[in-house]
Amino acid sequence: MRAALPQRARSAPRSPLRQAVGLSTSGLIAVGVFSFFINLLMLVSPLYMLQIYDRVLSSRSESTLLLLSLIVGAMLLVMGLLEIVRSRVLVRVSTRMDKAVATRVFEALFARNALRRMNNQTQALRDVDNVRQFISGQGPFAFFDAPWAPIYIGIVFLFHPLLGVVALGGAVVLFVFALLTEWRTRGPLTEANQHAAKANTFAEASLRNGEALQAMGMLPGIMRRWHGFNQQTLERQALASDRAGTISGLTKFVRLGVQSAILGTGAWLAIHQIISPGAMIAASIIMGRGLAPIEQAIGSWRQFVAARGAWARLDDLLMETPAAPERMALPPPKGHLAVERAVVAPPGADRAVLKGVSFALEPGEALGLVGPSASGKSTLARALIGVWPVQAGSVRLDGADVFRWDHAHLGPHLGYLPQEVEVLDGTVAANIARFADEIDPGAVSQAAQKAGVHDMILRLPEGYDTLIGPHGIALSGGQRQRIGLARALYGNPRFVVLDEPNSNLDAEGEAALSRAIDQLRQEGCTLIISSHRPNVMQHVDKILMLRDGVVEMFGPRQEILQRLTRPANQPKLVS
Repeated sequence: MRAALPQRARSAPRSPLRQAVGLSTSGLIAVGVFSFFINLLMLVSPLYMLQIYDRVLSSRSESTLLLLSLIVGAMLLVMGLLEIVRSRVLVRVSTRMDKAVATRVFEALFARNALRRMNNQTQALRDVDNVRQFISGQGPFAFFDAPWAPIYIGIVFLFHPLLGVVALGGAVVLFVFALLTEWRTRGPLTEANQHAAKANTFAEASLRNGEALQAMGMLPGIMRRWHGFNQQTLERQALASDRAGTISGLTKFVRLGVQSAILGTGAWLAIHQIISPGAMIAASIIMGRGLAPIEQAIGSWRQFVAARGAWARLDDLLMETPAAPERMALPPPKGHLAVERAVVAPPGADRAVLKGVSFALEPGEALGLVGPSASGKSTLARALIGVWPVQAGSVRLDGADVFRWDHAHLGPHLGYLPQEVEVLDGTVAANIARFADEIDPGAVSQAAQKAGVHDMILRLPEGYDTLIGPHGIALSGGQRQRIGLARALYGNPRFVVLDEPNSNLDAEGEAALSRAIDQLRQEGCTLIISSHRPNVMQHVDKILMLRDGVVEMFGPRQEILQRLTRPANQPKLVS
C-alpha cells in the first residue's frame, strides 16, 4: 500500500549566482572601462609604425624618431599597467563571487543531501572553483575585447576598402570557426564530464569500502569497472580535443593567411601608390588586433564550456535548494514532543516508510524504539530531529514544527547519535564541542564524563588534544561511537535521539551508556533510543514498536515487554 506524498509548494527566488555577480557590477564596469582604454592604446603601435614609414624615414629626422619613441613608450607603459589592473580587478571579482556563493553552496549541499542522497557530493565545490578560475583567467578578456573587433576592421576600411574587405572576410571565417567549435565540442565535452563524474563517484564509494574489497579479492573487478568509466571519459575528451585542435589549426592558418593577404594587397596598393607602405604595415597590425579576440575565444573555448557547465549545475543546485528564510528565535525547548500521523519517505523515494505514526512524550521521558530491520526506526529518528521532512502529519517540539525550526537555534539544545558515526578532522575536544568557534573545556569534559568516555580519552596520546579523523589517529568503531555520544550530550541538550547507540560497544561501553541514559532522564531530558539489543530497553519509560512503518505497540515499558514475551511463556497446545 502506498501512502500519498503531497508536494509542498516552493517559491522561485532569483538565482543566487546572478545576485553574486550583481554584487561585483562596479568591478565589471571598471574592467570594461580599462578595456576601452587598453584597446584604444592598442592603436599606438600601428600609428607609430605609420609615422615611422611615412615621416621619419622620408625626413630622416632623428629628433622626430626620439620624440615619437618616447611618447609611444609612455603609452605602452600605461597600457601595460592597465592590463595589470584589469587582471587584478577580475581576480577580485572572482574572489568576491566565491565568497558570496561558496557558503550558500555548502549549505545547499547539506540540504539537498538530506532530501536526496547524492553520489558525487563535492562536485558543487569544484564547480565553484571552476567558475572562479575562469573569471580570473584570460577567457573573459575576449568578451571585453570582442566589441572592438568591428572598430578595428572599420579602421582598416579607412586605409582602403579592399583591405577592409580582406579583414572582414577573415573575421567572418574565424567567427564561423568559433560557432563550429561550440557545435563540434559541446556534446563530447558534456559526455566526458558525465563519465568523469561516474568514475569519481565509483572511486569514492570503492575507497570507502576498501578493506572489504581487498579482503574479498574484489579489487581487480572494481579496477576494471573504474577503468571502463575512465576510458569513456578519455575517449570523449580525446574526440573533443581532436575537433578543437583541428579547428584551432585551421584558425591559425586563416589568421596567418589573412595577415599575409593584407600585406600582399597592401603591397599591391602601395606599388600603385594608392596607399603608403606605412599604411600597409599599420593595416596588418590593426587587422591582427581585430581578429585576436575571436582567436582567443576559440583557444579558451574548452575552459568556457567547463565553466558554463559548472555555472549551470550550481544554478540548478541553488535554485533547487533556496536559502532557508530567517525565522524568529524561539525559546529553548523544554522537551514536549508530539508526533501526529507522521508520513515520512526517504530522500528521493515516492513510497512512504512511516505511515501515520503518532505518539507523545513529556520532558524527562525516555522512549525505546524497537522493531525488525527496515521497519522505519532510523527514518523516524531522522524525522524527529528535523533532517527529513514529513510529507503528511507533523513532528512538533514544544508545539513548533521541528523541520521548520531554525537549526542554528535548535541545534545547541538537540543531541543526535547516528548509526554510522564519523569523526571529522580535528581534535577530540573540537569534535565533542561540535567545532564551536570557542571551545568550553568545562562543557567538553562534562559531556565526556556524562558519556563515560573521559577516561578513554585521557588514554589517547594527547588526551583531548589528540587529532582524529581522516588525518589523525585511527579510532575503533566503539571509540567513535562513544565520542559521538559525548558530542550528542555536549551543552546539556533537552532533546536527544540515539540511533543504535550500542551497536559497537563492549561491556564497559554498555555500562557507560546505561548510566548516561539514567542521568539524562534525571535531568529532565526527552530521550529517544533505537536499538536491537534488549538490555538498553530496561532504562526507558515507554516502548514503541514499529513494523512496516506502522505503530504496532506503544505504551509503558513493562506493559510492552510483557506483551512481547507473553507468547513465548504460554504453553503450547498439543493435539
